[in-house]
Amino acid sequence: MIRRKATVCLAIAVATAVGSGTAAAAPAGPSGGTPCLPESPARPTCISGTLDDGTPYEFVVPADWNGTVVVALDFAGSGRNEPLTARLLADGVARGGTSRAITGWDIRSAIDNQAEALTRFEQTYGPARKAIASGNSMGGFVAAGVAQVHPDAFDAAVPMCGGLGGSVAQWNQKLDTLFVLERLIAPGLPVIDIPEDVESARKAWIDALAAAQQTPEGRARIALAAAIGQLPAWGRNPDGSTPPPPDSGDADALERGAYLALAGGPLPYVGQAMSSRRQIMAVVGGNPSWNTGVDYTRQLRLADPALRRAVGELYKAAGLELGADLRKLAAAPRIAADPEAVKRFSRGIVLDGELRIPVLTLSGTGDQISTVAQQQSYGEKVRRAGANPLLRQTYTETVGHCDFSPAEQQAALVTMFDRLRNGHWPATSAAAMNARAAALGAGPAPRYVSFTPPRFNRPYPS
Repeated sequence: MIRRKATVCLAIAVATAVGSGTAAAAPAGPSGGTPCLPESPARPTCISGTLDDGTPYEFVVPADWNGTVVVALDFAGSGRNEPLTARLLADGVARGGTSRAITGWDIRSAIDNQAEALTRFEQTYGPARKAIASGNSMGGFVAAGVAQVHPDAFDAAVPMCGGLGGSVAQWNQKLDTLFVLERLIAPGLPVIDIPEDVESARKAWIDALAAAQQTPEGRARIALAAAIGQLPAWGRNPDGSTPPPPDSGDADALERGAYLALAGGPLPYVGQAMSSRRQIMAVVGGNPSWNTGVDYTRQLRLADPALRRAVGELYKAAGLELGADLRKLAAAPRIAADPEAVKRFSRGIVLDGELRIPVLTLSGTGDQISTVAQQQSYGEKVRRAGANPLLRQTYTETVGHCDFSPAEQQAALVTMFDRLRNGHWPATSAAAMNARAAALGAGPAPRYVSFTPPRFNRPYPS
């Protein structure tokens, strides 16, 4: 592949720096940035500064840089001290990126910032041989967006634990979950219009779910909401500890897992649904989510078979009629979206699958925030676009949001390094990924698994 349009980017960067006055301090010279991380055997240098919109950026580059750079959202600030950074530096790979401090849920700006940050990097160190967009959580979402929007600036992307249903779709999915819970368990609690006191709203939801969890009726309805919202039936305990995956035939264990995904652990689903929803609506100026026309009976029918069976068993044990609750949901007034807010939010991005550079995704099967069914939607769009040869999707049997070890993350990146070097994919089976991670010094033992995500119920556009 011919290297990217570096000279054009550099010209833009220089013109921008002169015109705005917001660029980083003048480069230290052809040798690169300022020595940093004195304890690192890689003898790195660092650069940092701010982009045009005030977003911080930062890069760490080993003395024996091999020409590859990994660029991520959420790197600036703490990324230089992360174990993954030390691993990449030891292999001669530079790592850096931006923060979300300015952009927040303005995803399109965060995507464009990765390209601008790369330009600033190359202004100091010269053109990179290979540039890879990669990040976790929102950073994974942004990395997938970079692959779609800036394939001329980047050579590949490795999105990790990103909500790859896209801006609109993933928040329609979250609306479904909270809508069912509010109708059946917690009437009056916020679903769309999140109050300024987000912490009180979060606590009210967690308290309501904790109370429901104490009754057979509440447990049945929690399982129903989780099945419809395609949550994992696996979550972390309130103290952050990790229970084993539930047996797929144990209805009580599956419901307990779904409850923990909703309300347990350090990042409960309902908490993130409160805080991020409020931020999103402020960014797009209205409500970008809707459930008009949604058939929740159909969504239950298409849900994960194990959790769907558990719902039936739990309703029977509670003496409830499942059909009655489904009819109640069908009759409930629906939530309509603001069309202009949808339009603005969709710019954040709708992932269309039309890849021009290779992409490798990494997702946890028990991720309660970036629910794994979204990976099916992303993969299906890539397949429909005829770009399947450019995509590989990998999974770890992990619970919680982005719970990957440094070796598991490095294994995903090393796989992409091999793909770029050789022009074809190395093996990406679970066994191959585990072997790669083990060779890199995994701790704990690598957890890649063979996995087929369920059909995503809320693709946009469908």
